[in-house]
Amino acid sequence: MTTNLQQLIDSKGNVVDMLRDSQLGTYIYPVVPAEFSNWRREQKAWRETAVLYDQSHHMVNFFLSGPDALKLLSHTGINSFANFPLNTAKQFVPTASNGGVIGDGILFHEAENDYVYVGRAPGANWLQFHAETGGYDVEFRYDDRSPSRPYGAAVGREYFRFQIQGPNAWAIIEKLNGGTLEKVKFFHMGSMVIDGVEVRTLRHGMAGAPGLELWGAYEHHGKIRDAILEAGAEFGIEPCGSRAYSSNTLESGWIPSPLPAIYSSEGERAYREWLPSNSYEAINALAGSFVSDSIDDYYLNPWELGYGSFVKFDHDFIGREALEALEPEQQRQKVTLAWNDEDLAKILTSVIDRSGPGYQFFDLPNANYGSSNYDSVIDADGNNVGLSLFTGVTANERRGLSLATVDRDVPVGAEVRVVWGEPDGGSGKTTVEPHEQISVRAVVSPVPYAETARSEYQGGWRTTGKL
Repeated sequence: MTTNLQQLIDSKGNVVDMLRDSQLGTYIYPVVPAEFSNWRREQKAWRETAVLYDQSHHMVNFFLSGPDALKLLSHTGINSFANFPLNTAKQFVPTASNGGVIGDGILFHEAENDYVYVGRAPGANWLQFHAETGGYDVEFRYDDRSPSRPYGAAVGREYFRFQIQGPNAWAIIEKLNGGTLEKVKFFHMGSMVIDGVEVRTLRHGMAGAPGLELWGAYEHHGKIRDAILEAGAEFGIEPCGSRAYSSNTLESGWIPSPLPAIYSSEGERAYREWLPSNSYEAINALAGSFVSDSIDDYYLNPWELGYGSFVKFDHDFIGREALEALEPEQQRQKVTLAWNDEDLAKILTSVIDRSGPGYQFFDLPNANYGSSNYDSVIDADGNNVGLSLFTGVTANERRGLSLATVDRDVPVGAEVRVVWGEPDGGSGKTTVEPHEQISVRAVVSPVPYAETARSEYQGGWRTTGKL
């Protein structure tokens, strides 16, 4: 009987095959309805008016407190913690001993020695493992994401979490506030009162214009949501469903789900023995045309994901030695790939092609069919020059896009090809049916792709600036 990830890997023999044939099924953003109006209208709202994102359910909240909390975070993150004052947040990126990224999330410094990590499970699991086994004087609790398929059962979280974003966001926020509200610095926290309830706030800019993330006790979820939508009605606010929400990153440039780099290194053996056999890492579905016999070929370092500016060697952290051995200028770079309309049309219409197997289904607006998606990017000579990692369509740009990491010498404006579909007719995933591969022409483009995001976002992983 396999009870942990290491035993599962040992029993399967080939971890790549294990993940490529995962029976996880479609990755679900839980509880929030797929659409409120339609995904095109909801996408356009974050660019033209305003949108309400409900982020209450699809991320883990990991609460960490105690005298050694900052010490633990510093030991596990590539980020510098030389300056992390109260009421600020930062994007937290942990790496494994091999220098590969495990995941990322937003780290909130809510009170003295109290921190909350908000993100996908890999980052939270990594933090919990080290909190349990590292000898740190800390307390923690793990508020897991809501179940993907609750089947009518009651769902609750510790926090509700909303974002108000778009060009009209601040007008809505000030209406809710009953007057002018200071625009604190990016990733700085504050508070406001909405319908008699005090909520915490974080200055954010997910849609390219000043906005806020708001959170508080989950019992107030419905009351706060109703108040936001009522205040925002005159400004054209749209509640955003989970279908459109997941595609926002195509415009903003964040790659959300790299494969955690924990499956092979001896330094992570104890972690694999700690992770249960039903953990995110054990059932994660690996998808795409890029197939290698070595799981190490799927690991991505911080520079490849656009996190190079976060790497600070002013502290000791897991993975430091591996990252110090790399030359940043030689690492792949994050880009957007703008897909050729004619080639994408062939894929979209192949679902009604009755003469052959057709191509791997391209869902709209988010086309990913695994938890971690890796499609080969090739040049005119068929050489692999990168990986396409997140794919879909945006109604704002009216085109297919994917976020990718490509060789440093591939310039913006170059035409490459993305190989769509898996080899040999496809893997054993439940999201895959027999299909043929197709090479899609694509133009290497800036990241973020949206001009509003490039010009208005705070610097950091989206731009050439620093957080």
